[in-house]
Amino acid sequence: MTGPAARLVVLAGPTAVGKGTVAAAVRERHPDVWISVSATTRPPRPGEVDGVHYWFVSEAEFDRLVAEDQMLEWAVVHGRHRYGTPRGPVEEALAAGRPSLLEIDLQGARQVRASMPDALFVFLKPPSWDELVRRLVGRGTESDEERTRRLETAVAELAAEPEFDVSIVNHEVHAAADELVALMTARA
Repeated sequence: MTGPAARLVVLAGPTAVGKGTVAAAVRERHPDVWISVSATTRPPRPGEVDGVHYWFVSEAEFDRLVAEDQMLEWAVVHGRHRYGTPRGPVEEALAAGRPSLLEIDLQGARQVRASMPDALFVFLKPPSWDELVRRLVGRGTESDEERTRRLETAVAELAAEPEFDVSIVNHEVHAAADELVALMTARA
């Protein structure tokens, strides 16, 4: 699955749609796919490991990365914390010919489209609004106020679906992961 035709695939979608879960299933089932680890200023959730789920960095460290143009994209998400994709590892994976995946938010996807328009942009969407709400509430990781903020953001995120090259409905995690990998390797 490696070779010079490796293409960057950007996976985005609304909060709680399961982007991280689908990316984890890709990592587990398709270890040849390189998956970027984002940096964030938010604190880890229970069970998250620095360098595996995210690079958890201070505000000052994030400022340094941005100032030194070491971020491919970055944004303030849900009005609170910054998230971004370190540029170097993405460029290295693509240069090595590895199928490469960024799992990022809508703002980040728009920035990557501006700088890397040849990437494939995949929108992950929920089977329904009710299922999205159920998944967000079921996580149990956000306060009522944070859930309300995330659901308000999700309305705008869902409206952005037409900006993407293709959509995948996340009915079942492994099926969505396999569909995503099939898209990643179709041109390789």
